[in-house]
Amino acid sequence: MALGAFLMIKSLISLALGLTYLFAPAALMALFGLELDPAGVVIARMLGAVVLGIGLVCWFTSQATESRLTEDVVLSLFVADTAALVVALLAQLTPTATPMGWVAVAVLLLVPLGLGYFRFLR
Repeated sequence: MALGAFLMIKSLISLALGLTYLFAPAALMALFGLELDPAGVVIARMLGAVVLGIGLVCWFTSQATESRLTEDVVLSLFVADTAALVVALLAQLTPTATPMGWVAVAVLLLVPLGLGYFRFLR
């Protein structure tokens, strides 16, 4: 798989997730067995805006020719997604974890692995 294709897949996932956080945060969190209070809805929507931005960065980077900037974007995404993986994994190790949380852990494991491959091994 080419880097552009990988980033396009990450883009589509991020755009879908970002829009869901923006427009239906309570429904999304309910999948994980969580209820949001009004402040939680605001924070989830802010997260949605950030994830939407990441999706757009991935979209535009997927269409770029490989350059130093592309390498730096991939490295930045690798660091951020690895941090998200650690957070999700630690959350799954708590008593309040749900089976759906393992889906997030699995996705957050695959994405840094792919980004790491394209940044460090290819």
